[in-house]
Amino acid sequence: MRAFADLLDRLSLTSSRNTKLVLVRDYLAATPDPDRGWALAALTGDLSFDAAKPAFIRKAVEERMDPILFRWSYDYVGDLAEAVALVWPARPGANREPELSEVVDALRGATRAEVQRLIEGWLDALEPTGRWALLKLMTGGLRIGVSARMAKQALADMGKVEVAEIEEVWHALHPPYEDLFAWLEGRSDRPSAVAPGRFRPVMLAQAIDEEVDFGKLDPADYAAEWKWDGIRVQAVCEGGVRRLYTRTGDDISQSFPDVVERLDFDGALDGELVVLRDGRIGAFSELQQRLNRKTADAKLIAAYPAGIRAYDLLSDRGEDTRTLPFNLRRKRLEAFVTPLIAYNIDLSPLAEFATWEELAALRATPPDGDAQVAEGVMLKRWDSIYEAGRPKGPWFKWKRDPFLIDAVLMYAQRGHGKRSSFYSDYTFGVWTQDELGARVLTPVGKAYFGFTDEELKGIDKYVRDNTIERFGPVRSVRAEPHHGLVFEVAFEGLQKSTRHKSGVAMRFPRISRIRWDKPPGEADELPTLQRMLD
Repeated sequence: MRAFADLLDRLSLTSSRNTKLVLVRDYLAATPDPDRGWALAALTGDLSFDAAKPAFIRKAVEERMDPILFRWSYDYVGDLAEAVALVWPARPGANREPELSEVVDALRGATRAEVQRLIEGWLDALEPTGRWALLKLMTGGLRIGVSARMAKQALADMGKVEVAEIEEVWHALHPPYEDLFAWLEGRSDRPSAVAPGRFRPVMLAQAIDEEVDFGKLDPADYAAEWKWDGIRVQAVCEGGVRRLYTRTGDDISQSFPDVVERLDFDGALDGELVVLRDGRIGAFSELQQRLNRKTADAKLIAAYPAGIRAYDLLSDRGEDTRTLPFNLRRKRLEAFVTPLIAYNIDLSPLAEFATWEELAALRATPPDGDAQVAEGVMLKRWDSIYEAGRPKGPWFKWKRDPFLIDAVLMYAQRGHGKRSSFYSDYTFGVWTQDELGARVLTPVGKAYFGFTDEELKGIDKYVRDNTIERFGPVRSVRAEPHHGLVFEVAFEGLQKSTRHKSGVAMRFPRISRIRWDKPPGEADELPTLQRMLD
């Protein structure tokens, strides 16, 4: 457990992707089975414990110390695992520190009644860093800046293979992955990727550099299709096994049973998951009602019917089509999807163009009614194979320019992990009028990135110096026409919203600039956003 705790601690303290890759690679190479397999499962999100709940952790610590003192500590630290790790009053006489595999084995077989006793014994035996790692492992809230894709890349680096080879076999494997490590260390053959309903590594696009790339590229070599505002998915139906995956290989079949039950074909499709009504795509805010839910009831499904807008064909009746050029895959995709339209699976249309200037005009004016759901265009070489990863040249994405407004900081909340001591989550608003005609701010969005660490320190100091009210971990900040902090906020789209007082919801908002120089009274007004919406 100590090695795993040290790994998590070091990962949480660095923002460098290359450093994280080296740390994970070296841990996997040096740690024996099955500990390294369970650690890999935790990093990739493939390890969870049904009986371990945060409530048990809070109950355990409140039985050891004054509950009010703990709540104050938790409120100050802002992270349950970190707060408990620091304040836990260990009792003497604890047994040796547990191994990671011992913790996993015990939790997988424990009942809820047994979990609290296990927690107390382990916390007594561990040092603060070990306690923190244990609690993060139990609750599944690692938040150390390592994605499943990054963990697989570190695994590939360890075995000196391409990450696509790892992803090709991943869904045929199970923790603690001993057969996978045996292959990467040259002790056995590569595990078989032949598994019905398996995930195929996705092909991604490079962002286009308008000033450089268009001068080198011939528009006749490329097809253009609209980039829709949903989530990229892979729909698979093979040998009676139906699966719906995100682009990172996460299985979301249970969240979209209506989509999965309509996968009445033999093959694998690459496309965009959207809310689809009579062939028209709904706003992303509608799809959000379906995301991050373990299940969906009939009422939710009826209100937000999900569908797939297909981009590509990866397998057709047992034939791997990824090695075919895009123009042939596209023709086969058209024939493949035609009988599926009645099942809310349709084809993403191509955008016809002859010059880059024509494409620029199309990009600026999406199809009628689709301005809010078309993020831009994709460029795909007609002769490109479907190649895992992000190769340079075959595919490009050309997103629409973001919208920009000036908004005023209204509320700030402490972050998590290494940001738990900083006010790093911001709610901002624009000016409107109340019932009496007075000028007031109304919230229009939240953002927690788009600024540097140094800028974060400056904003945090401003929040602390200008707090007017406290609500637990949230502070209300002074925001008046002549006193306040203005953010230039970038966002991808805007939708009507009945959940927000302002009546609008932003898509993917982030801080573009901090306008220390701008008086808050000169920030934008709500009618500006309403005109954008129109």
